[in-house]
Amino acid sequence: MAPRSALVNLDAMIARSDFATQEADDKVFENVSTISLRDFTRGGLIGPNLRKPDFQRETNHWSPAQVESLLECFVHGDLIPSVILWQSPTYLFVIDGGHRLSVLKAWVEDDYGDGPISQKFFGYDVSSDQKKAADKARELINSKIGSWQHFQAKIDDSSELTTAERKRVNTIISRGLPIQWVKGDPDKAAESFFKINMKGTPLDDVEELLLRNRKKPISIAARAVIRSAQGHRYWSAFDNTKVQEIEKIAKELHQVLFKPELERPIKTLALPLGGAQSVRTALQILIEFILVSNRNQQGLPKKIEDYLDETDGCGTVEALKKSLKLAKSITGNDKGSLGLHPAVYFYGPTGRHSEPLFLGTVTLFAKKIANNDQTFFRKFTNTREKLESILIKNKDLIATIVQKHYSNERSEKYLYMLEGIIVSILEGKEVDENMLVALSGFKGKKLVAASLSSLLSETKKFSEDTKSKVFINTALSSAIQCPICRGYLDPEKSISYDHITRIRQDGNGDPENCQLTHPYCNQSVKQ
Repeated sequence: MAPRSALVNLDAMIARSDFATQEADDKVFENVSTISLRDFTRGGLIGPNLRKPDFQRETNHWSPAQVESLLECFVHGDLIPSVILWQSPTYLFVIDGGHRLSVLKAWVEDDYGDGPISQKFFGYDVSSDQKKAADKARELINSKIGSWQHFQAKIDDSSELTTAERKRVNTIISRGLPIQWVKGDPDKAAESFFKINMKGTPLDDVEELLLRNRKKPISIAARAVIRSAQGHRYWSAFDNTKVQEIEKIAKELHQVLFKPELERPIKTLALPLGGAQSVRTALQILIEFILVSNRNQQGLPKKIEDYLDETDGCGTVEALKKSLKLAKSITGNDKGSLGLHPAVYFYGPTGRHSEPLFLGTVTLFAKKIANNDQTFFRKFTNTREKLESILIKNKDLIATIVQKHYSNERSEKYLYMLEGIIVSILEGKEVDENMLVALSGFKGKKLVAASLSSLLSETKKFSEDTKSKVFINTALSSAIQCPICRGYLDPEKSISYDHITRIRQDGNGDPENCQLTHPYCNQSVKQ
């Protein structure tokens, strides 16, 4: 599968509707057998009436080449599989074929995730990755096939067409995609959806998890945050007060976790805490982050499935509030914020966001918050200078150690390692490479740390990873440090202006009496 950053987002082309509120249309009549481009042009009848079920996955799984290939098959009259629809009294629901139909509409609208329909759908906040994928798709289609406007002009003035062009235009205006109709009630249609979508291009684990648990507060919260409360509003059935609260918190949390946008190679230390918002792993990380934020002292609930279905939005609001509280404890300008520097804590040696490092770190802090362990945060601050020096110096080794564990254990193993480093520093122990291996619980016979430099130097040109690694190392060597704890500051997101001589001790507001610190160091440690 192509990386998500290279995939075309066509989710705005066909709107969603709540499948559960629909009833089967039991009228007996002959359904139409095909759907054509005419249905997506002005005055078309079927196109405006199409809906995706609310549990349908996002229409963002095709690369620009796949989008172009589908259109090429269409204009040349090649075989394209049937789309599968289910008819309710109000809408025609797409059970299978959402990508195929969305590509046809995207061609007609010249909107591959960056046009007027998509811009409105995503709240006029389309990511740079999404725009790049759209540009690539448009470039491929226009060079190999031609735009819809190009063909429309030929249709309007066919006198100059060659025989080959006339055949192609005739194919476009006459062919349609065959339709198969699902009969039965909504449960039957939903069952058909899951059966169909576990074949062909199957649902991935994250998609299936969200779709099967779409009424759970964690799922709704994750959907709201990942798109900054834009796109389809899975929470729209709640009362207006809850809708506004969900959208307000989701936007703030999205800003905290996923802004600024991550660009490669890395040329700034202003990095998003949660990594790139457009990749599939971002949704997985977000789900885990929300789960971690909402666990009690016993570590429960553990899974999305452990929650009751949402009825009024209260569970979603509560999940979002707790998630934002955890996020603000590690970044931002609130007085309790530790202001963790993402390049130190959440990114690997080549500047790629690390899920185990991020989730291991936030889970450790979430547990201390759930247990109301206030002494831990002071201990953390007291060890911070040595801790961050160890994390930076041993990034290559830590990445290797984490990678040696099973994927579902990596975050937890890193949590143990991180907490172990803090305890070891407090006990005055020297934390060397052997101790890092031991703290992670690695049980293998031998750990061989790959030489990252040799891996990055296999070609004569500098790779993105090489450029990112060198930039981060150079930038951190001269980055601002907090004068209280000597830890690194993240001035873009988390900084406090501290009176060196306190106001109550007659300190003034002169620049010479001001220093930049972490909010926690200023408001908790110094006080």
